[in-house]
Amino acid sequence: MSDALNELGTHIERKRPDCVLNWDVSHGELNVDVTPANIVGFVEFLKTDPSCKFSSLVDITAVDYPERAKRFDVVYHFLSMYQNQRIRLRVSLREEDMVPSIISVHPSANWFEREVFDMFGILFSGHPDLRRILTDYGFRGHPLRKDFPTTGYTEVRYDEAEKRVVYEPVSLVQEYRQFDFMSPWEGAEYILPGDDKSEAK
Repeated sequence: MSDALNELGTHIERKRPDCVLNWDVSHGELNVDVTPANIVGFVEFLKTDPSCKFSSLVDITAVDYPERAKRFDVVYHFLSMYQNQRIRLRVSLREEDMVPSIISVHPSANWFEREVFDMFGILFSGHPDLRRILTDYGFRGHPLRKDFPTTGYTEVRYDEAEKRVVYEPVSLVQEYRQFDFMSPWEGAEYILPGDDKSEAK
């Protein structure tokens, strides 16, 4: 399998040197680093080239590396049912960069790109309806960024007196801020199965 993927990687690099920055084979998949500006044409090539035929878009996601100048990797997963192969594309971006939408090649990218925008704040140029898809309209921040606080910035509750949903700053009581237990079960008022046997000895 890896021989076939190595051949495919060589073929892709030879055919599209304008797009391919680097490639390798790991975990039974071909990984290709692609220039952001050429992503649409490259995806079209992967879909139509007889040696590739990556006609199924499986997923689009991202990875946040806050310490890097190019903070984000946008990651695309494709499947070729014709060749029984998978490929992963990586596009590295600075925080202020935009990546072209691939909806013109794969219409199913619509919601994937919206999710990446919602969770990471990455903008896709040419997307027809780039708005949040998992969080609320008034949500602040992007939850899958490494610098997003685990508590979030606001909490939402229904106020019975005002008869409406209320957004308030997050306020945690002190006991929920400290996680210094020696055991996750410390303070539990019940006996776990098996604990009674150790006491019997």
